[in-house]
Amino acid sequence: MLTYCHGLSAPVRYTPVHRAVHGNHQMVFSGDVMLQDLLKAADQNDVVEALPYIAGSWGGEGPPTDRTGPYLRRIVSRAPAATEREIGTAVAQAGGYARQMAGLAPAARADILETASRNALAHRDRLARLLALELGKPVKDSRTEIERVASTFAVCAAEARRIDGETLPVAGWNTGIGNTAFTYRAPAGVALAITPFNAPANLLAHKLGASFAAGNTTLVKAPPQAPAISAAVVALLLDSGMPHQAVQLLHGGGDVGAALCAADPVSVISFTGSADTGAAVARAAGRKRLALELGGNAATIVCEDADAAAAAKISARTGYSNSGQSCISVQRVYVHRSRYAEFLDAFTAEVDALVVGDPLDDRTDVGSMVDENAAERVVAWSSEARRLGASVIRGGTRDGATAAPTIVADPPVHASVVVHEVFGALVAVLPFDDFDTVLDQCNASRYGLQAGLFTHDITRILTAWRRLEVGGLIVNGTSNFRLDHVPFGGVKDSGFGREAPRWLIEDYTVVKTLVLRGLSIWGDSRELPKENA
Repeated sequence: MLTYCHGLSAPVRYTPVHRAVHGNHQMVFSGDVMLQDLLKAADQNDVVEALPYIAGSWGGEGPPTDRTGPYLRRIVSRAPAATEREIGTAVAQAGGYARQMAGLAPAARADILETASRNALAHRDRLARLLALELGKPVKDSRTEIERVASTFAVCAAEARRIDGETLPVAGWNTGIGNTAFTYRAPAGVALAITPFNAPANLLAHKLGASFAAGNTTLVKAPPQAPAISAAVVALLLDSGMPHQAVQLLHGGGDVGAALCAADPVSVISFTGSADTGAAVARAAGRKRLALELGGNAATIVCEDADAAAAAKISARTGYSNSGQSCISVQRVYVHRSRYAEFLDAFTAEVDALVVGDPLDDRTDVGSMVDENAAERVVAWSSEARRLGASVIRGGTRDGATAAPTIVADPPVHASVVVHEVFGALVAVLPFDDFDTVLDQCNASRYGLQAGLFTHDITRILTAWRRLEVGGLIVNGTSNFRLDHVPFGGVKDSGFGREAPRWLIEDYTVVKTLVLRGLSIWGDSRELPKENA
């Protein structure tokens, strides 16, 4: 492993250390040993010890919290919750190293991120297995997530190389004549990344990768449901050359997150999670800068000119991927009444073809939800919709944390499956008659993250882009589509800020201005010189 030390022009190589003290959780790992231990435990179906990373060492003193794999129904990982002392140490370390990290050249940051991108691909299958064990996410989708991690690191590297500033046109106004002004983007200092369970590897790559690219030091609060894969991503970055000063990793619940949000050295917070928790983050953060990517209740519109069969196939694949546990998962599909029956039949057939079961089986399309309570929500809300007059065409049942893919046809507008965020393996299909009216129906939600639209009519496309109260519109695709290098975020209760490396770097940096009074690179005369008589 390579680590960059402040004041040295070249990386310093050191020998990995691996020390374990039996009988408690005070262990120390360095180099690639931690990553290999995590992956080896997953390979052997052992309990994966997911340790925090504080002050350059792996090891925790807090009480252990077990994570039960939702499909396996056994403990798959264990992480010590951060103590008050550890939180204080991590915050102090992050604040103390901020100036050093800002001094690391963008090219050095980019080189490390590019190495991490290659290493993620090299470890793809083993990381995907760990992700599948911990969350019940189908292993083929887990491999895709790790591929996205690699892509995200590569994009972060490219954006690190492009961080720049401006020469401002101050001489274009009378008050600026005779002066010169410049700007550049400086690191914010200490960033806090609070990551969710549904895409824990890739969203950590976005937050930590962009923060490092910007020149910050970063505090990471991992989701309690995914401590091992979070530790693995951090270990991979360290093994790729990320300086130990660049990151502190902590495990725990909302109390740990709240303490980190309130910590004075923290300059900017990037949070992905529910709207209610996002509001709590904002309260705890106070005056700090925020980038919040919150919940969704995504709508997709299928117009009368669309290919109904193709729309049904895409909707089925994206409505139940990750068991619907995505803020942009297809939840409400509005289909023009003239195509409604055709679409519903085709959609049902596509859902019937989905393979539900063991997330470690490559044939599986739909694995488990994060826990049994989440699966029960799908069952309860589909039952409520049936009582209110909707038809539950498929599903509405669960086996432990595995919810059967559920189709709710024509629920009333006040049903929970229409009003609230399901965040589960359920899609509601509703007919509509008028395009303007269906846009209003989509906008009736408190959320506004992303929407889908199937049509070939450019007028409708531009009208929907203008009128839909969302951060992004996907044409001839569902709401559940994302490119990691394209800005992503919402409006209303879906948050603010945009989570893609280039736009996150804007949140993770501050604009600093330099004004040279009385020194001008521009013309500084207010009138032409008079010619000699």
